[in-house]
Amino acid sequence: MTLPSLDDPRALLRHLYDLAVQRALPLHNTAAHLPRPPKGRTLVLGAGKAGGAMAHAVETLWPQDAPLSGLVVTRYGHTPPRPSGVHERIEVVEAAHPVPDAAGLAAAQRILALTQGLTEDDLVLCLISGGGSSLLTLPCEGLTLEDKQRINRQLLESGAHIGEMNTVRKHLSRIKGGRLAAACAPARVVTLTISDVPGDDVSVIASGPTVADATTCADALDILRRYGIEVPPAVRAQLERAELETPKPGDPRLARCETHLIATPQQSLEAAAAAARSLGLRAYILSDEIEGESREVGKVHAALARSAALGRSSFEAPCVILSGGETTVTVRPRAPDQPRGKGGRAGEFCMGLAQALGGQPGVWALAADTDGIDGMEDNAGAVVTPDTLARAAVLGLKVGDHLARNDAYGFFEPLGDLVVTGPTHTNVNDFRAILVK
Repeated sequence: MTLPSLDDPRALLRHLYDLAVQRALPLHNTAAHLPRPPKGRTLVLGAGKAGGAMAHAVETLWPQDAPLSGLVVTRYGHTPPRPSGVHERIEVVEAAHPVPDAAGLAAAQRILALTQGLTEDDLVLCLISGGGSSLLTLPCEGLTLEDKQRINRQLLESGAHIGEMNTVRKHLSRIKGGRLAAACAPARVVTLTISDVPGDDVSVIASGPTVADATTCADALDILRRYGIEVPPAVRAQLERAELETPKPGDPRLARCETHLIATPQQSLEAAAAAARSLGLRAYILSDEIEGESREVGKVHAALARSAALGRSSFEAPCVILSGGETTVTVRPRAPDQPRGKGGRAGEFCMGLAQALGGQPGVWALAADTDGIDGMEDNAGAVVTPDTLARAAVLGLKVGDHLARNDAYGFFEPLGDLVVTGPTHTNVNDFRAILVK
């Protein structure tokens, strides 16, 4: 493989992204965390964008003479080809993300039903990754799938951070927030998880279906009020009476549960940093926990990059500035005749970055979601170059106009600056790399 150089900034940034993704692939990270086969049977349950790849990794690594069965749900189009010579022992089904659908509901019902009849001699191996909140949908009593879909859309457009969204989701579910693990008792439950959340809080990843939940019904109500999201009166009453409470730390049903992080955003950023240094660049990791409004985070990164380019920073060029986390996009109101914008967090970050850089010489950037999908589009993210704004002006594109309608896809697609990877079969959240020459 020919390594990229500073003479090809786009290829260099894409190389760093690819290595970050590769570091988080399930087959590279699962073996060290697999328990031994139990006296009884082994049931595999799971949900998330990496679910198919995680299931295949377990099928590959699990002893061929040991019983293994189960069901995992992943996003449409995110099931990778099964490795050559590996026989199917775990069923993988697909459903919608980020807004749940009937297929996800059916999968969650089947997964919960599979927990019936488990004994102390059995092992439940849970494979959890980002995206599981929508893929594993089983509404609480009094809530329909249509209600859940509406609430999900409103949460996604509200600007709420992932912890807030998942607090609501846990309390409106019959399977999240530790309820899946409680249903598995008295079996031993071992959860292998890939983190896509700031701080790697396992109770937040996919809304923590196998992890005790310290948040409360009152917390969920407060979040719903704060963002003006309505729930049916009967469900609100249940929340107010704390009847939808989740299993808490110390719950005896979760006594035989353990969780292992097999891949994290920080590990992927470190892999990218090591690759940059091997190419002769200095590499600085800001944080793997950056949150906030995507466009504003882009402006802050622009200030750091400009300072480095002008020699006014402790970041010494040539260098790469890396960061991860999960930013948010608040969808702006639009005029009745205005088309809905297209794009996700990474593209919105890139628009904010490009606007704030103002054509700063010597600065290139790539921001992309490590699952290969930025929001609901077909791109992972976008690239920003020193001439992004100049090329956009030639085409009559104004970044401010596109920011006003959250239309990153419509801005970067005509420029040929979308990053398109297809599903990567893992998910360690946002990846951002800024090259300063």
